[in-house]
Amino acid sequence: MQIRPATISDLNQLTLLFEGYRTFYRKTPDATAARNFLSKRLENLDSKIYLCQNSAGQLLGFVQLYPIFSSTRMKRLWLLNDLFVQPEARGQGISIKLIERAKQLATETNAAGLLLETEVSNQIGNLLYPKTGFKLIKGSNFYEWNNA
Repeated sequence: MQIRPATISDLNQLTLLFEGYRTFYRKTPDATAARNFLSKRLENLDSKIYLCQNSAGQLLGFVQLYPIFSSTRMKRLWLLNDLFVQPEARGQGISIKLIERAKQLATETNAAGLLLETEVSNQIGNLLYPKTGFKLIKGSNFYEWNNA
């Protein structure tokens, strides 16, 4: 297995993975919109996407990170926004390898760290993240405003 940056040539396989991720979070499938969204991220360089690829060239998982900034720390942070591994490829440590690559990005860019959010009901993620060094922030409230 190889962890590597995504390129525009990965768009077809990446779109399938991304749709699997969106379906996991109960979103209506829309492969055309997903492909366009990913294409813009890759073309505009406004996110970092790392892929796990097997020796046959099949994509097994991905992680997508967005840059944000902390005014109090006066440093960049990376938002680990998306992490997904194909169901048939789970249990092989792929998520851990993708998270380790995300940590490497934070180190390479002299970032303060990584942030992420997951649903309380995401049992797999809520076991995985502490195992990879993430700490649950209990003293903060997370708020959201939607313009829809």
